[in-house]
Order: sequence, then C-alpha cells, then structure tokens
Amino acid sequence: MLRGAVADERLALARLLTAIENDAPGLRELLPQLFAAGRGGHLVGITGPPGSGKSTLVNALTDEWRRRGQRVGIVAVDPSSPYTGGAIMGDRIRMMAHAADRDVFMRSMASRGELGGIAAATWMAAAALDAAGYDPILIETVGAGQSEIEIARLAETTVVVEVPEMGDEVQAIKAGLLEVADLLVVNKGDRPGADLAARHLRAMLSTAGGRIGRKPPPIMLTTATSGEGVAALADAIEAHRSVARSPQEAPARARNQVRRALAELALRRASQHRAWDSTLQSVSDGELDPFMAAERLLGEDDMA
Repeated sequence: MLRGAVADERLALARLLTAIENDAPGLRELLPQLFAAGRGGHLVGITGPPGSGKSTLVNALTDEWRRRGQRVGIVAVDPSSPYTGGAIMGDRIRMMAHAADRDVFMRSMASRGELGGIAAATWMAAAALDAAGYDPILIETVGAGQSEIEIARLAETTVVVEVPEMGDEVQAIKAGLLEVADLLVVNKGDRPGADLAARHLRAMLSTAGGRIGRKPPPIMLTTATSGEGVAALADAIEAHRSVARSPQEAPARARNQVRRALAELALRRASQHRAWDSTLQSVSDGELDPFMAAERLLGEDDMA
C-alpha cells in the first residue's frame, strides 16, 4: 500500500489515506517509512469563517498551480462533523473540474465523532500526499473554530480568508485567526467595502502586533470567482515557503507542528485504554484526581 502510494498509484494512495483516517491496524508500522518517504512538499493551510469563499479560492489556486505545472494535493477537513456531507460535499462538487486530472488529488476528512486524532490524521494525510509527490499540499478547514485553527497551525504557511462584510474583521480577532495567519486574504474583493475591510484589518494588525509577537502578515485582495489576485497570492505563498524554512523560523515551526500532533496522538492513546470508561467514572465520582487518572491512562500497562 505504501509502496504503491509513493509510486503515485492513486488507488493505493486512497487506501493509505483511508487507513490513516480510520487509524487502521498496522498503520503504526508504516509511519516511519511514510515520513522517511517525504519529498519536501509545501504544506499550506487555508482557513477562515464559513462563507468566505475558501473552497472557491482553493479551486482557483489549484488552477493557477496546474498552469505552472505543479501537482496539487488537497485535504478538506471538517473536525466538527461525524459525516461526510454538507460543506465537504460542496468541496467535491466545486472540485469536479479537476476530477480527471491525475496531477490533482483531493481527499475529504471528518472526525467521525472520535475523541482526538483529526489534526494528527491530517498531518499524516499530508505526509502521504507529500510522499506521492504532490507539492503544494493544501489543508482546507470548513470553519474557523478552535479545532480548525489547531489544524491550520500544522501548516508551514497559513492563509486566513476573510470577506468584506461587516464584522468579519472583528471575528478574525475573536477567533484567534490573526495569530495563525502568515497571509491574510480579503476574498470577494469585487464587493463594495473590500478596500475598507483591508484598511480595517491593517489597523487592527498594527495594534495587535505586540500580542501576535511577530511582524503582521501581508493583506491581499482576491476575487476567486474571476481569478483576480490569485496569481499574486500563489506567488506570495511560494515566497513564504522560503521564510517558513529559514533557519530563523523552521525549528520553531517544526516543534509546534510535532507538539500539536503528538498531543492529539496521546489523547487518542488514552481514549483507547481499556480502563478509559472506569477512570472517567472514578474522576467524576471524586475517587481519583485528574492527574493520577492521566498517569494511569498514559502508562504502558493495560493498553487495549
């Protein structure tokens, strides 16, 4: 399965991604080989409020990168839905133009109600697409909640998409999106108020610079439906690859990426412990404190 995926056999790659999403038996034995097979693909996160046109922008970026001869991998993630449908189904419909293109591979992923694991699964899915030779690899999140932000933080370059409508700039602050943005995009730039929205965001970024702890991200205007500004955005994403991989930034980004994935894997491991339910009950009843419970669940003994 892994050998076929690395050779870019689409069926083998699809099976590997299914195994990753389902945490299939035998997957752990494949992981060292999977990460060793990486080719250095650029991992790009696309996030923002619902209705901001993320999927249309992903489609437009895919068109642009294909014109440049690049092979594009896409992971569309819905951490809040236990079913594949709704926005994710919309992603599939919008991406039908690329269905026959062997140099575009799209996969939808959902949490299916599991405790933990979606960010780690996304990380591994991106590694699989990287091993198969896709570059860039896009991670698109459905919404802009905390789970989506955590997933976006797995990326080397995070693009936060906003729209000109009133209140989106404030939502960006509330949701913590500014903290994860490497590039900030005002999409639907042909709508009234787009320039004003960009100015408001610039003002907010200038006052939030100390809180963010780094240089404010650039703000770009796009109209994904017409393609306006998309080529410039693709250029900016590529330029940020060098920044993200510089000696000044790469070590910290890699540590944060691994830390988030490992935290989720630890949570999944704990939830699979045979004493999970009884331990939860003991803590709820006051018979066991949370710290002792964590030690019990993350220990080596009694693993299912």
